[in-house]
Amino acid sequence: MNQRESRKEERNDKSEIPIDALSINEHSAEVNVEDESRKEVFWHSSAIILGAALEKHFAKGFPCFPSSNSNGFFYEIFLKEQTVSQEDQEKLQQIVESYIQENLPFEKLVLPKQELLEVFKENEFKLRLLDRMDQQMIQVCRFGSFLEICEKPIVKEAGQIKAIKLLNVSSSYWSGDCEAESLQRISGISWPSDEMMKEWEKAQEEAAARDHRKIGLNQELFFFHPLSPACAFWYPKGALMYNRLIEFIRRQYRLRGFMEVITPNIYNSKLWEQSGHWQHYKEDMFVFDVEKEHFGLKPMNCPGHALMFANRLRSYNELPLRFADFGVLHRNESSGALSGLTRVRRFQIDDAHIFCRYDQIGSEIKAFLDFLEFTYEKVFGFTFNLNLSTRPEHYLGEIEVWDEAEAALKKVLDGSGRAWKVNAGDGAFYGPKIDITIQDALKRNHQCATVQLDFQMPIRFDLHYFDEKGERHRPVMIHRAILGSLERFFGIITESFAGKWPFWLSPRQAKIVCVHESFREYAREVKDKIYGSGFEVEFDENCAELMNRQIRDGQLAAFNFILVIGKREIANRSVNVRGRDNVVHGEIPIDVLVEKFEKFARNYVKDSEISFR
Repeated sequence: MNQRESRKEERNDKSEIPIDALSINEHSAEVNVEDESRKEVFWHSSAIILGAALEKHFAKGFPCFPSSNSNGFFYEIFLKEQTVSQEDQEKLQQIVESYIQENLPFEKLVLPKQELLEVFKENEFKLRLLDRMDQQMIQVCRFGSFLEICEKPIVKEAGQIKAIKLLNVSSSYWSGDCEAESLQRISGISWPSDEMMKEWEKAQEEAAARDHRKIGLNQELFFFHPLSPACAFWYPKGALMYNRLIEFIRRQYRLRGFMEVITPNIYNSKLWEQSGHWQHYKEDMFVFDVEKEHFGLKPMNCPGHALMFANRLRSYNELPLRFADFGVLHRNESSGALSGLTRVRRFQIDDAHIFCRYDQIGSEIKAFLDFLEFTYEKVFGFTFNLNLSTRPEHYLGEIEVWDEAEAALKKVLDGSGRAWKVNAGDGAFYGPKIDITIQDALKRNHQCATVQLDFQMPIRFDLHYFDEKGERHRPVMIHRAILGSLERFFGIITESFAGKWPFWLSPRQAKIVCVHESFREYAREVKDKIYGSGFEVEFDENCAELMNRQIRDGQLAAFNFILVIGKREIANRSVNVRGRDNVVHGEIPIDVLVEKFEKFARNYVKDSEISFR
């Protein structure tokens, strides 16, 4: 009996054990995709429907597995030399829609592993999945004649999916290993109503208009080149903005007691072996040999900072010691995971590591939250959520130390006046952490900032300090970042601001427009005054173009302010100011304008047009 016939065979013996219907179908009575866990159930079920369609359409294909993520669902299939064409995608769309119209049921079963090995004996990929599973009874889902390994909850029937759309086809590798087989990944989205699909499509149109890759090219901020994959090239205007983000953080560092350091980019593998990264992270590093020794480009700064702390004796009165580092990092991300600035191979982090006593944890976390609130809410206008991730099942260190650290974090979070949740058991093996997610203008969630307690790095590097009695003590290490990856953060704010930058960050702060070419000399004088005061200003000496067209071009280019010069402005040593949204502010003396610009930049004003009035 072949694989497909085995799937279609009715099984009525005792080896087929139904799972508790309540645990499987608890989401089926009412599909509420506002809840993330229920959304995952909905999309995972949709992926299984797609898998059934793929098996029907590609008789010689090997379905691999269904999956869902924050953007929808996908299914991966091995097709040897074949690829999924546009015609194939259209046919698959018809098949999944027919399954939904038929309202085929999902049936959750438990089958012996040995039986499944026989059922899937012709599909090497399913056999690999089964080989990874230790249990002898395996949860599966039967959808029509299609059988899928499925340990997750699913909906009761296909008819609960009212709207489904297959989006695109891409290539991937089995298990993300570029040395493994190349697979075809078909992605899709589904919703429990047509109205929700229309809302999603509208949001996608808005997101496409705000795509940071598109804006980056249009505004000449950055680009990518295949000769250096996933490593951004920053144009002058983009580099200016990138450096302004760093300058913003540096200014805060001086106010908040951080000391910036510079550390090497290349380390001997012995460092990574000592830190534990060589054993667990080597595949994600760029490694090479130098004089028969193994070296690697650093993917993170923490081991280097541990070496700096250990380089001389440390006293208790030096703590907390806060090392900050903007060093260039490299991570060997798989090509399938790369995405514009949000997933790159070369990047920088506003990275810092704090070495402190255990009784200083609370005050350091409190200071971190203050820094976070100032940056995200007051400067960039984001809202954010806090989640405390506590001790996992497998952890290192003493449980008393964990309990004390978690209690300190809870106390700070309680005192912050902000809502927070517990992610029980989701901490790293070396310490608890606070996960921070921000929400952008499109209501999308992103994780940028992080703060993580580390009890193990100080042990691995034998870090210690001496107290007032001369006794040795082990410090705790706190990993923290506010913006996180500068590249990723830049991509997020590009889309959130839609390329309309706040004045202090903008690479196009002012554009001068002359009413007549005879006013060029005064226009140059105004430009020199503004530029000499530290602001970005442009003046097109070609005054032959109509004034209204120049103003319109400046607004489309997202200049914060258009400065119009005519006879009256020359006589009064002024300019006539209007904003990029065509709000006319009127005639302003040059010195007053510069003072306003200085205030906007100094105070990180988000909406300078409103503040201008």
